[in-house]
Amino acid sequence: MKIHEYQGKEILRKFGVPVPRGIPAFTVQEAVEAAQKLGGPVWVVKAQIHAGGRGKGGGVKLARSIDEVKKLAGEILGMQLVTHQTGPQGQKVRRLLIEDGADIKKEYYVSAVTDRASQRVAMIVSSEGGMDIEGVAHDTPEKIITEIVDPATGLTYAQAKKLSDAIGVPAASTAGAPVATRVTWLSEMRSRTRSVRRLRAAS
Repeated sequence: MKIHEYQGKEILRKFGVPVPRGIPAFTVQEAVEAAQKLGGPVWVVKAQIHAGGRGKGGGVKLARSIDEVKKLAGEILGMQLVTHQTGPQGQKVRRLLIEDGADIKKEYYVSAVTDRASQRVAMIVSSEGGMDIEGVAHDTPEKIITEIVDPATGLTYAQAKKLSDAIGVPAASTAGAPVATRVTWLSEMRSRTRSVRRLRAAS
């Protein structure tokens, strides 16, 4: 099942995972209204397509005024966005996510995927977050850390703490277990949403 970034973040939000405020927009006017509602002073205008590499392809831009949001929305909406995952034909951008800008000091990579060998959920993390995780996996695979989740117990706090420590999350951030707890939320969220999809498919 393919979903857009804004839809994925809505699921994360429902499970208590903190995400930036954002509003989807299908027209330039909706993008302007979304930016006005969010309040600024910095916004991110993001193309919504089913492919990674949007930033490198020119589909993610920073805006520092409402006029700039309008200009960028007009440029990105309707463009044929080509990334390393779309193929040379690209994908047409039909919707945007207007999101609060953030002062990013450090990015980490965290994902929950199905490990085909064990047929279990694998939590994959890296200290090298950002736009080029595929390059990290290819060039420095030792920076990709994987933990297999036992479906009987779910991801344990000890496993989540191990992953947090492995990628160098500062001790101040793990005090009181917020980071490790959020990693376990991600694992639980994936398990529960996967179960819902299976029930819908069966019905």
